[in-house]
Amino acid sequence: MIIYTGGTIGMLPSPQGYIPVAGMFTQVMQSIPAFSHADLPEWSLLEFDPLLDSSDITYFEWNKIGKTISDNYEKYDGFVVLHGTDTMAYSASALSFMLENLAKPVIFTGSQIPLCELRSDGEMNLINAISIAASEKVQEVCLYFDGKLLRGNRSTKMSSDRFSAFESPNAPHLANVGIEINYNDNVICSVKSAAFNFRELVEAHIAVLKVFPGIQFELFSGIFTKQLRGVILETFGAGNIPSYATSLLSLLKTASCNGTVIVACSQCTQGAVNLGTYAVSRPLLDVGVVNGQDMTTEAAITKLHYLFSCDLTSDQIKCEMEHNLRGELTEPTLEHYA
Repeated sequence: MIIYTGGTIGMLPSPQGYIPVAGMFTQVMQSIPAFSHADLPEWSLLEFDPLLDSSDITYFEWNKIGKTISDNYEKYDGFVVLHGTDTMAYSASALSFMLENLAKPVIFTGSQIPLCELRSDGEMNLINAISIAASEKVQEVCLYFDGKLLRGNRSTKMSSDRFSAFESPNAPHLANVGIEINYNDNVICSVKSAAFNFRELVEAHIAVLKVFPGIQFELFSGIFTKQLRGVILETFGAGNIPSYATSLLSLLKTASCNGTVIVACSQCTQGAVNLGTYAVSRPLLDVGVVNGQDMTTEAAITKLHYLFSCDLTSDQIKCEMEHNLRGELTEPTLEHYA
């Protein structure tokens, strides 16, 4: 089943720029011979109404995508979600948590150039995504783009103008597509035996605070209200903050005592947070900040949102944030702590 939510792949040119036009994507697909080729697995298309610009995605839309998959789960062997690239990594991460005990492939894809254009990358992205979704090789939420199959909650958008727009810097590709589709069986998630369940997200106030040289943390005190349930703190390197950040530590300590879950993630594209490696990161541990390991910011945000929807205590959520649920992080080994 192809779920067309919106995005560049289905847009048409207009005097105002590319715009989504209801009903046109089916016509464009029907005009391309490859989508009716005998070797392509059978597919059906469901188009969202209204079509979404991915910049407008919220947890409401994640719930809508998840419910669509859940309602049709027994009818199809796999699912392809066509989505705008701007927030595709967020949505793929969110659905990886929401679709509990998933035992079928859910493949997010899209394009940098609309399918109606001569040089579109959308045709091969969609053909390969359909082929992967019809196979039994992967049974998790993935993102396919430009010959690379990535774990959804490990992916991040790396380029706004290259065909190779996505990468998973801290995790190997699940497959690489060339003449053949070569799967990396050693890193694909194992088959789930428990019953599939769709977990709907509830509203949760989450903020992202990025540390930068010379930052005046007191200016951000207004966001630390009792309604704030989670904070992703994007630190330098392996979890470092300025040594003068006493006002930040005071804010974080108060917030943590009020039940806010604070997770440290690295600003570095590759690598992991390891609080306590450097002296300047030790105070974060002392005020209750959670070690985000090598999670992307996209995964950390959506994992927090998912856990807030699971009726857990703050302490339970803090514990779960440091443990691998869907392949979103690499748990440190005992040697790591030695």
